[in-house]
Amino acid sequence: MRHLGCALAFLVTAALAAPSTGYANILITVDKSAQQMSVLVDGVARYHFAVSTGRAGYSTPNGSYRPQWLARSWFSKKYYNSPMPHSIFFHGGYAIHGSYEISRLGGPASHGCIRLHPRNASALYALVQHEGLGATTIVVHGSTPAVRSPSMRPRLQPEFDQRPPWTVYGYPG
Repeated sequence: MRHLGCALAFLVTAALAAPSTGYANILITVDKSAQQMSVLVDGVARYHFAVSTGRAGYSTPNGSYRPQWLARSWFSKKYYNSPMPHSIFFHGGYAIHGSYEISRLGGPASHGCIRLHPRNASALYALVQHEGLGATTIVVHGSTPAVRSPSMRPRLQPEFDQRPPWTVYGYPG
């Protein structure tokens, strides 16, 4: 009986001392109402990104998903062969991916995918690829915000006078 107790203690100690798989749990949360994404790794905030989700008529589906597959370089077969760098497909043809239309981030603009700045998409893609699809959960919630009129949108660049110089300053001479 004493040998059985020692063997059991050895097995428990060996199991506790065994190296873990090393994979972190990734939680990607997309808030469509705020057009924001937060990424937690083992419960600790790692990234916070502005996104663009589906615009009116092209909703991004709410729910909890596991990534299905990754594509470092992908082109939409449905929408004009549009580039979708660093794609993380999570629900049929829906994906989280980079977008070169960075001026539209922070507002609904896509056909249903979740768009990120290309640098942010690259970082997220690398994280998911490293830790694994099975260690990643994607949660999408909220509703598509109403689109603001162009006059209400903050201007990213100062407005310049578009008139020819001679109409503003007079003819040289």
